[in-house]
Amino acid sequence: MGSPNETTVTEFILIGLSGHPQAQALFFAFFLMAYLISTLGNGLMIVLIIADSQLHSPMYFFLCTLSSVDLVISNSGLPEALVNCFFYMPTISFYRCLVQMYVGLLFIVMECLLLAVMAYDRFAAICRPLHYTQIMSWRLCTGLVSFCVAHSSLNTLINILFQPTDFCGHNIINHFACELDSFRKLGCSDTHVGDLYVQLSILVNILSPFVFIVVSYGRIGVAILRIRSSQGRKKAFSTCSSHLAVVTIFYGTLLIMYLRPQPKSSSDEDKVISLLYGVLTSTFNPLIYSLRNRDVKGAFWRVFGRKMSE
Repeated sequence: MGSPNETTVTEFILIGLSGHPQAQALFFAFFLMAYLISTLGNGLMIVLIIADSQLHSPMYFFLCTLSSVDLVISNSGLPEALVNCFFYMPTISFYRCLVQMYVGLLFIVMECLLLAVMAYDRFAAICRPLHYTQIMSWRLCTGLVSFCVAHSSLNTLINILFQPTDFCGHNIINHFACELDSFRKLGCSDTHVGDLYVQLSILVNILSPFVFIVVSYGRIGVAILRIRSSQGRKKAFSTCSSHLAVVTIFYGTLLIMYLRPQPKSSSDEDKVISLLYGVLTSTFNPLIYSLRNRDVKGAFWRVFGRKMSE
């Protein structure tokens, strides 16, 4: 039973820009541009991959799934951040905050795992080219994506079980939207078990896939160096360069966020870093994969060029 002085938290105050009112217009323009590019770019990638039969391959199946994940990530937090640019001390209800936070967590973890799966696909394509179709069967592809969904869902459910239960009236989140780390720092109940699980989750969901990707690309690099023709090496590298660029942006910011010493309260630095992996990755992904990919460009003209010429 709670004490008479206990205050029940029913809503949270987001102070992402409240301390910098002069920057609201600038951040609104940034959030709007990022949201439009992410939504239109990832939506276009999904349409092209589904509509064009020449993109019906394991690599593009994973890319379509990644674009779907990025589409959800951008829509889980960016609309809230856009609206909040016009308010001083904007509020969000407790349960709406939980939904926003755990949807974001679910799909961030899913993206971590998907990028590792895509690295394995590139490894099979370059290091085992003669057996690629047997290795990357559609049964394995759907099984890997199903595993990513199931694992990230289980991780999210466990995080919900370990979330803080008492906030002692603390309801100010120093962020643009509800974010798990900022949310947990408000709790005043015993969080030792939850904190231990968070550390384990970082090891399993971030570090392990990252190490797998590094090892995969190490072996890919060795295989590329063994290719005798410069044209063959260039072609092999081009199939990996887009994925490698996405991995660098996404994991670079995630590792900075979660491996550095964690302060007891959220800082402006936390907000900037979370923007990098939560907003920029979903914005840059469709640009990287479309601008650097001849197959995607060709699919665009086959799908939309035909309709424009009718």
